[in-house]
Amino acid sequence: MTDKMKLDECYLGIELGSTRIKACLTDESFQPIASGGFEWENKHENGYWTYSLTDIHNGVKGSYASLKKEVFSKFGINLSTVGAIGISGMMHGYLAFDETDHLLVPFRTWRNTTTAEAAEELTSLFGFNIPQRWSIAHLYQAMKNNEPHVSQIAHITTVAGYIHYLLTGKWEVGIGEASGIFPVNGNEYDKSMLDQFDALIKDRNFKWSIYDILPKVKKAGSTGAYLTEAGAQFLDDSGSLKSGIPVCPPEGDAGTGMVATNSVLPKTGNISAGTSVFSMLVLEKPICGVYPEIDIVSTPDGLPVAMIHCNNGCSELDGWVGMFEEFSELIGVKIDKSKLYETLYQNSLTAKPDCGGIVSYNFLASEPVAGISKGKPMYFRTIDSKMTLANFFRSQLYSAVITLKIGMDLLVEKENAVAENFNAHGGLFKVKGVAQKYAANILNTPISISKTAGEGGAWGMALLAAYMQKGEGLSLGKWLRENVFCKIHTETIQPEESEVNGALKYFEKYEEGLSAQKVWG
Repeated sequence: MTDKMKLDECYLGIELGSTRIKACLTDESFQPIASGGFEWENKHENGYWTYSLTDIHNGVKGSYASLKKEVFSKFGINLSTVGAIGISGMMHGYLAFDETDHLLVPFRTWRNTTTAEAAEELTSLFGFNIPQRWSIAHLYQAMKNNEPHVSQIAHITTVAGYIHYLLTGKWEVGIGEASGIFPVNGNEYDKSMLDQFDALIKDRNFKWSIYDILPKVKKAGSTGAYLTEAGAQFLDDSGSLKSGIPVCPPEGDAGTGMVATNSVLPKTGNISAGTSVFSMLVLEKPICGVYPEIDIVSTPDGLPVAMIHCNNGCSELDGWVGMFEEFSELIGVKIDKSKLYETLYQNSLTAKPDCGGIVSYNFLASEPVAGISKGKPMYFRTIDSKMTLANFFRSQLYSAVITLKIGMDLLVEKENAVAENFNAHGGLFKVKGVAQKYAANILNTPISISKTAGEGGAWGMALLAAYMQKGEGLSLGKWLRENVFCKIHTETIQPEESEVNGALKYFEKYEEGLSAQKVWG
């Protein structure tokens, strides 16, 4: 990358994750060449998990500035333009604005479980599962709570849709992101459900219809949005970033995870494990039943996807690693954090496949998939259990993905869904071959990891930006297969019968212990 032409053939993706905002730049072969990041944390204020607009703005700017600095350090080039830009973020949640673009209430993130009444009522009305995280559930719950801001709404959107608006002036989202706002059918919101919702709220006499306030829906590859002068100034305070750069439809972290793991074709899936953990399986056909454990969303190019979203991922596991780090410091041993993770992970491979009678629950927040309304981390063991470090830590690793099995069993047993392979990414899988092996055995499905798995959703978003410019009429899945992943090495772990049986034995104890979760606290 030594001249302006090459810079014009690079693609930028920015993703606002739960704990980190990451920017990724690809070269003309669509491989990552530079990245930037900004660490942040949500806050629990006035009963809601939230991030302030100031934090959102500073985080996006800081992530881009970090990337720009790395580009200059590596290549001696001022990042003044790119071929295209894409914005991604945590799916779902609720950002409501009035006609002057004033935020009416603080951002309510996906993590909030305050919409149970609304979600249940809408699920019954639509005959379609509406999870508590979805934007429409937040909107309807605000109505049921008689919150005064609702009458003033001009737009609702997600955090990715909001940043896209700041950059382009357009209230729009990709279809994958849209499918976590309101149910979609084909390439748009489900019209019959929109009409049902408007009829439901007719007697409230709002000046708006649901048709008016939802962001427009765009498929992957759609064009028409460009970086405005105000958007360029927002992203780059120095003023060196040029306006006019094409911007692709914004997507949620589920969609970018699918893209980053080459999981957009039917019978392929992916697992993303971080603060939360979720699996996505692209379906051959829509499912027949309605299950609170399974969300139906969409790939960025409009195929139906079964999403099993678990609120609790690696946070409890990270807490235990921190405790071991504290112990090492107490005895005068300074150990690198990455080395500590690797040591604990690798040692867990010596544990019994069923963790020797030890069972762990990582519920720091509620876990609707498991029927848990309030987070209560805990563990238990049988009297004859082997209380070894390996058994205990393997149980912690199991706990980070075991809830996915609840939803996957429903898909396989009741809907005859087929999963040929899952591609995994996220921090849980950084230590080679450990969590990957456990996931393969728990789900009884091959698990693959590519060498780019650590790049995550920001890279996936950069690929969607590139696809908009270079798709050449190919489907998204075919373009990814023929132009991106053909160059990337992937390692696959197959499930092993003895390990599968041990994981199943663990799961049976796990399910039995859920009753204690439900009555305690």
